[in-house]
Amino acid sequence: MADLLFSPTPRQSFGWLTASISNMKSACLSLLLVSVCWALPFRQSGFMDFMMEEEPGSGFPTPPVHKTPVQRPPPVLPEGPDGPDGSFCPFRCQCHLRVVQCSDLGLKNIPEKIPLDITLLDLQNNKISEIRENDFKGLKGLQTLILVNNKITIIHAKAFSSLINLERLYLSKNLLKDVPANIPKSLQELRIHENQINKIKKSSFAGMANVIVMELGSNPLSSSGVDNGAFADLKRVSYIRIADTSITSIPKGLPSSLFELHLDGNKITKVTADSLKGLKNLSKLGLSHNEISVMENGSLANVPHLRELHLDNNMLTSIPSGLPEHKYIQVIYLHTNKIAAVGTEDFCPPGYNTKKAMYSGISLFSNPVPYWEVQPITFRCVFDRSAIQLGNYRKK
Repeated sequence: MADLLFSPTPRQSFGWLTASISNMKSACLSLLLVSVCWALPFRQSGFMDFMMEEEPGSGFPTPPVHKTPVQRPPPVLPEGPDGPDGSFCPFRCQCHLRVVQCSDLGLKNIPEKIPLDITLLDLQNNKISEIRENDFKGLKGLQTLILVNNKITIIHAKAFSSLINLERLYLSKNLLKDVPANIPKSLQELRIHENQINKIKKSSFAGMANVIVMELGSNPLSSSGVDNGAFADLKRVSYIRIADTSITSIPKGLPSSLFELHLDGNKITKVTADSLKGLKNLSKLGLSHNEISVMENGSLANVPHLRELHLDNNMLTSIPSGLPEHKYIQVIYLHTNKIAAVGTEDFCPPGYNTKKAMYSGISLFSNPVPYWEVQPITFRCVFDRSAIQLGNYRKK
């Protein structure tokens, strides 16, 4: 009865529920107002603001700080690809691993801003006409300089003064009238063929004791244009080529260090014993395409280590003397001469197996000798019969 007495009626229950919901709304509204009062002012956030790093330890992104951007000058770009040390590379040239290649660009001057640590500079096939005093300034590490096929007529006397380590200088196919002055003493190879040089002075190669290769061919040289002793300072030279000039005799005073001497395509008329005197190390002698009609007795004795002799396309009428006694000659070219007879002892000593070095090549074709009359015993010291070229070939 007590429970029934105090149980609310349906209308009373509904009124109590309505009052409870009203009180809850009031409480929520009060809390919302409190939180709004303590909140920061509203700010519009951009896309980049949400990508800012979060402050360590907090769960909220760090508010963005808007600063005035710093004005920086635009980066300076190199004129060409970066050089080997990260420096500039000359415009239109290519730089890689201390090599600067500026060939075939139509250049009229040596380019500027060459990296200072390069070892090779290629400037061939351009239109450079002058080498100025400071064109190679600071290039102390340069070892190879290629200036082939330009139009160079002038080289300043101090142009190479900085190149203290230069080993190879290629000046072929230019318009030089003299050998450049003050070539670095470190040079080992000089190629200066196909120029307009008509004089090799005694002082041209002064002090150049390290030169090994010398190329002077295709210049308007005459025998009077080569001073006696012009090559005296070349103490280490092993290769000299003076081909396709107008010299009429073998230059005098050639270094004893010579291993190869090429004098093809000149106007030499005679080989004297004195002209080969002192060439004790000479192994190869090229005298093709000259006008040689006489080779003096004893000439070959002055070149005791000669192994290869080119005398083709000359005016010889007989086999040079001294071949049977020579110990080391293996190759001799005598084709296209005027040799009319070949004797049984022209090449080999009288006995068998007495020559230290057997012949590996003998050419006698295009001579007026009746080859069918040549005795087989003539070539008894030839290594292989196929090494003999004998016959009167038709001239085209």
